[in-house]
This record gives sequence, C-alpha cells and structure tokens, in this order.
Amino acid sequence: MILKKVLPSVLIIFLFAVSAKISGQNPKADGYKGIWFKFGPLLEYGYKYSGGLGTFSSQHQPIAIYSSEARKTFFVYSGTTKADESHLQVMISYFDHRSHRVPKPVIVYDKMGVNDPQENASVSIDSDGYIWVFVSGRERTRPGLIFKSSQPYSIESFDKIMEGEIVSPQPWWINDSCFLLLHTKIKRGREIYWSSSTDGKSWTESQKLAGMGGHLQISNVYGNKLVTVFDYLPGGNLDKRTNLYLLQTDDIGKSWKTVDNKIVETPLTDSHNEAIIKDYESENKLVYINDLNFDSKGNPVILAIISRDFRPGPAGDPREWMIIHWKDNKWNFNKVCESTHNYDMGSLYITNDEWRIIGPTEPGPQKNGTGGEIALWLSKDEGVSWRKAFNITTNSIRNNSYARKPVNAQKDFYCYWADGDADKLSISQLYFTNEKCNKVWVLPYEMKKDFVKPVRIK
Repeated sequence: MILKKVLPSVLIIFLFAVSAKISGQNPKADGYKGIWFKFGPLLEYGYKYSGGLGTFSSQHQPIAIYSSEARKTFFVYSGTTKADESHLQVMISYFDHRSHRVPKPVIVYDKMGVNDPQENASVSIDSDGYIWVFVSGRERTRPGLIFKSSQPYSIESFDKIMEGEIVSPQPWWINDSCFLLLHTKIKRGREIYWSSSTDGKSWTESQKLAGMGGHLQISNVYGNKLVTVFDYLPGGNLDKRTNLYLLQTDDIGKSWKTVDNKIVETPLTDSHNEAIIKDYESENKLVYINDLNFDSKGNPVILAIISRDFRPGPAGDPREWMIIHWKDNKWNFNKVCESTHNYDMGSLYITNDEWRIIGPTEPGPQKNGTGGEIALWLSKDEGVSWRKAFNITTNSIRNNSYARKPVNAQKDFYCYWADGDADKLSISQLYFTNEKCNKVWVLPYEMKKDFVKPVRIK
C-alpha cells in the first residue's frame, strides 16, 4: 500500500521536471556573431571556400521566411559566441517589421565544438505558426535534428522532435497541410532523398530520388508544385560537379516528372536521363547552383555559376553567372556577368516587370577569395540581357558572401548575408538590405539590451 502511494508522487515529480525542462527557454547569444570557416588546404590563390559562412550554403533552404501573421522575418544562421573560437551554434532570430528591431538571437542547438557550416540549419513555418528548425547532420557521423518551437511565432523555446540521417535539409510546407523534405544521405556518394509528414513527427520512409554517384540540389515551391534542380558528382567527387537536372512533383512525391511533365521512374541512376537540362560534363565544365525561382507563368529559372576549375584563381576563368530559363518549351541560356570565385553565391528575385540578382559578383578586399562586394543586377526582358545597377556594398574590409533571399521577402528585410576575411580568421558580421538595395544595415555584434534597432551603415 505504501508503495502504491509513493509511486504516483515520484511520477508526478518526474513528469514535472521533464515538463519544466521542455518548456524552459533556450539560451540566448549576446549578439550576432557569424561563424568563420575554411575548407581544405591553402592553395595558390586561397581556399576552396572560406570566410564568414553564417548564411552558407545554397543547399540549406529556406533559411529565412516572412510571416504575414507575425509581421516578422524569421531567419537562421550559424553563429558562434567568440570571434576567435569557430564553434558552430545554430541560431534563430527575427526582424520585426513593425518596430524595425531584432531580439538577441536564440541558440537552438550547440554543435559542441563542431565548426563546419555544412551543418547549418534550415527553417520552416507550418499553418499553425509553429517554427521548425532542421539542423543538418554530417554524413553518418552526426545525425540531423528537427526542432519545433514551443509556441506559435515564438523563438523563445524549442523542443527536439526527432533525429536521423538528414544532410542539407530543404523542408517545404505544402498546401497548408504537410511537409515535403528534400535531403541528402551518404550512401554510394551524396544521394538525394525525399520524405513527407503531416505533423513533423511521423515521417514517411525516405525515398531515393537520384543516386548517380552524388548530387547537390536546390529546390523551391510554386503553388502546390515542388521543383528540385541538381547536379552530378562523377565518382562522388565534389570537385567534379557538373551537369544540370530537374525533377518536379505536384502530388507530394507520389510521382516525379520532367520539366515538360513526363513521368520518370525514380531513383535516377544513369547520368544520361530524361531529367537532364544540359550535359556540361561533355564540355569539361563545372556547375555551382545558386538559386531557383519561377517566372510569372510558373516556369523554372535557375541561377548558376559555370566554371572550368574547382580551385580558386585564374585557372577557373571565366566563371560565368548564367540564367537558365525554361521558356517556349526549351531551355534558354543567358550570361549575366563573371566573378572571381566558384562560391560567389547570390539570389534571384523575379517580379512581373523586373528580374533581379543580388550577389557578390564584384571583387572584394580578398580578391580571389569567397565572396566580394555585393551588387544589384537588373533585367527587363526575362533574363535575356542584364545590367549592373550599382554596388550594394563598397569599400568593405572583409568579403561579403552568400547573399540569401527570404521566402516572401519584404521591402525592409529583402536580402541578408555575412562577411569575413577570406584569407585568415576574422570576425564575421551579418547584414541586410532593403528592396531598393540603397540601404544596408548591420546586425548588432554585441547586445546589452534584449531588443535593438540594427545600425544603418549605408
């Protein structure tokens, strides 16, 4: 009898402790400090990629979303607590479009000494306003993680929902009803998979989409249609990335089609298949996919850099920024400009009367390094011809890189990026610009107050 009376009390105490732990607030950082990273050895003209990589990479999508209900743009980035300690922490924050203030960033997950920005996160928001953070794993050595906010439209507290083999997560909330998650698994190379869930907790078994030796993908959603564009890694070699392919689904992955709506059998296993856009391998060219968007009719438009060498420096020139547009039942290829590095990642914006590219197309203070000065490019003829309007950043001390576009980007938080010295360890700050691209703000590196207005620097 005594045992029966004691056990419920013990259980109540235990459950209360678990509940308190789950509902407790996540820790906050004292400012916006981006991660610095370098990949591989120092080559003749610098690192393969390096610098401030807080908004890295283009395979992490989306990393910012505007919510009209909250009137906030929620964004994730990889940060650190000390400039001289490249220790990756998955951060989330928001820009309040009413007050024009930002809070102290919240640490969703601490990578505990890991500094590789390949393990950055993506973000999504469901129809009930809950914010989801998908943290990338690293091959099979560290699992990917999924977190859900404890309250709608709040970043104060996150609960871990699950973990699994998830690399480069790309979660999309489709039709106000379910997630469609594209991600990578390391099997016979970097193979790409998809899975779906109505509640973020129970997921369908991951299905392989392509496994031709390795792939890097970019995806986006138009209505109820999800489109993915990916390259091919011969022999699994990232330094040989080439070719372009497209697949799309409008039934949550039940069927996958080519750009002209021919159903294809997945997974793709042969590099020569119906989904191919262009065989760059036959031209000995490399492909670095930057972004994917849609024209006014829903046709896909791809932004990519085409190069001749994986190493930085003149051997890879010309590094051509290309717009690849499906129009009139064919792929159209138009050059925008050239830049100095394979990882000069930018974003593509499309409206009915104007197409825009925001990206580090101009040489920066570390000329041959990742990033540079960010410029605005405009097209009035659906990407056929382009002109540079002006440089958004000028006289920078550190290269600016990975200019990212929020989903439903709003006029006063239109694009954001990080900076960093591409040649040596440095601090990394985060910036954003407005729709006109004539103003630039820096997010506060140090914060003593809980909320502050970012400082305008241009």
